[in-house]
Amino acid sequence: MKFQNKLMFGYLLACVIPLISVSVIIFNQSAAGLEDSSQEFASLYTSQIRTTLNQFVEEYDKVTKSVLVENGLIYNLAGEHSLSMDELINQKMAIQRLMMRVTWLKSDISTLMLVSRDNNVYQYTTTTSRVNENALLSRAKEWNERYRNTEDPFFITGLHDRSYYEDKGKGAVVTVGRVLFSSDGAYAGLLLIDLDPFILLQLDQDFVLARDKYGMSVIISNRQKEIVYHSDAASGRLTWEHVLQSGADYIKDSEDEDRIILTGSTSEGDLFIKTEIPRSKLLQKINRIKGVTVIVILLSCVIIALISFGLSYTITKPIKALRRSMKQAEAGQYVPIEKEQANDEIGSLVYSYNKMILTIRTLIEEVYIAEIKQRQAKFLALQNQINPHMLYNTLESIRMKVLAKDDEESAGMIMILARMFRLALGKGGSYHSVKHELEYTANYMQLQNIRFDNMFSLSVKIPDEILHCTIIPLVFQPIVENSINHGFLDYSHPMHIVIEGDWNDEGEIVIRITDDGAGMSKEKLEELLAMLEHVELDKYKLEDGDNKPESSGLGLKNIAERIKLHYGDKYYLTIRSGMDRGTVVEICIPKLLG
Repeated sequence: MKFQNKLMFGYLLACVIPLISVSVIIFNQSAAGLEDSSQEFASLYTSQIRTTLNQFVEEYDKVTKSVLVENGLIYNLAGEHSLSMDELINQKMAIQRLMMRVTWLKSDISTLMLVSRDNNVYQYTTTTSRVNENALLSRAKEWNERYRNTEDPFFITGLHDRSYYEDKGKGAVVTVGRVLFSSDGAYAGLLLIDLDPFILLQLDQDFVLARDKYGMSVIISNRQKEIVYHSDAASGRLTWEHVLQSGADYIKDSEDEDRIILTGSTSEGDLFIKTEIPRSKLLQKINRIKGVTVIVILLSCVIIALISFGLSYTITKPIKALRRSMKQAEAGQYVPIEKEQANDEIGSLVYSYNKMILTIRTLIEEVYIAEIKQRQAKFLALQNQINPHMLYNTLESIRMKVLAKDDEESAGMIMILARMFRLALGKGGSYHSVKHELEYTANYMQLQNIRFDNMFSLSVKIPDEILHCTIIPLVFQPIVENSINHGFLDYSHPMHIVIEGDWNDEGEIVIRITDDGAGMSKEKLEELLAMLEHVELDKYKLEDGDNKPESSGLGLKNIAERIKLHYGDKYYLTIRSGMDRGTVVEICIPKLLG
């Protein structure tokens, strides 16, 4: 109990005093740095807006300049000579094609207008709303007087209503335009593009969150001190009509103590950016931080007190559980501690103990199951010890009777079957040569060709040195059988199977059995590979009692399991397949001479 009390009070002092000190320091630093962080965020966002606007100005400057490529058309618009009716019609069609090409350059363009020197209005729109030409001319005259004699013929107007549209819809638009001059410097007209102000600067989710957090507003104006964009109107907090009426108030220069104001402009000075953050929002957050800090300190003290009371129990509990498990191990019950442990020295000790218990139990089970499997294999071997001579004599008698009836094909099949039994039963041990395995597989192919009218061919490319090496029986034939059962399409697609053998860099035998059959799907291949990966775990499990017919996957798994059992975990069976045709089964076994 004395140790527990010392631990409890020491933990309280060690935690509460630093907690209060750190909380006070964090509060002061947070309150002092909140305004700086807000200014840095606003400055960063203003810089991002500047980059976006620069890109906007450059793109639309290029779009409007593309009209100047039509030198002849611009020259006709600027000329004072009269045109015939045919020339006027051709000119109008050429202007329509030109405006259509300009619209294709930017998907954001919905309405494009061209006002010629002689006040002819050409328009192209992708919407149902058209422009009233007379109403547009009065507005175009004002823009012409304002921008015609400026250094840069490209201009961006302030927000204005849609009064010159025939539908006189609500809302506001921004007009991007260019004063057109011919190659000899004569005035040709105005190219005007009406844009929704949302296109100028689209709000993303991060800005909406920052705006709500800091009460931030972004205002964009042009050289003529006209408001072009207001984030509050774009987000729905204000109406565009209100912004049009009070535009001058938003962009005027003022030293407002209640607001943090940051400014910027595009690279060419076409647009000016003004970012505002109300200080009242920051004060609210500082007071909120103060209240949250006090609450956190009180709750932390309560939590620390509870933790200190339970600390001694937390330390002694895993030690007691470890002691109980050790008593069970002494009695022969190898049961690990199942409860999750802390990531400390005691937890590491319990983890090591659990690993030791599991290792001991696994070794005992592996030895026990391996012995049972060995006994089971011997029992099966005894069951399958059929007298070969009786079987050969019986098959030979059947073959002679079939020959007596002139059924040579059936007699041939019986003779091949007898050879297969001779190869399968003639070797008493667990191994035979690769050559015997190939002979057994070749006899099987002969039987299948009799059944399927010679639809299969077998090629063997194995060096003589490998042919005399030993291998466990019944490896090649089940794989070839799988190729025929699952890869043979129909009688219009003969199948060719190749068995190749070679040495790898470590001097081990690598055998590949390749077919040009139907292959398999990606999902089926992944399923087979996943099953083969678990062979190392399954090799120590007893077989199920049910006599289920083996599918291709189970047959491959059986071969892979026997390879692991006889040769070790280093050796393997794997499979590859194309999406449309062909399957490759690769086997790696050690070099063992008979």
